[in-house]
Amino acid sequence: MSKTFTHDEILNKLTEILVEDFEINADLINPEANLFDDLELDSIDAVDLAVKLQYFTDKKIAPENFKKIRTVNDVVNAIEELLK
Repeated sequence: MSKTFTHDEILNKLTEILVEDFEINADLINPEANLFDDLELDSIDAVDLAVKLQYFTDKKIAPENFKKIRTVNDVVNAIEELLK
């Protein structure tokens, strides 16, 4: 059975991961923040983030879908779609 999370729960978990694992200032994290330009993640960080989110959701985000993700909100929307 799939886990279900609200939009806010996903955003909170994503924020927690970005702050704790990637040492990003929580004040910089908002739905419109660009993962690469604003939060300064690189491609290796993006892969690490995808793996951490896989543990959170128990589902794998398809690489072709993850490549389209640019903002914090894109991540949250992708996870919501994955969990449907």
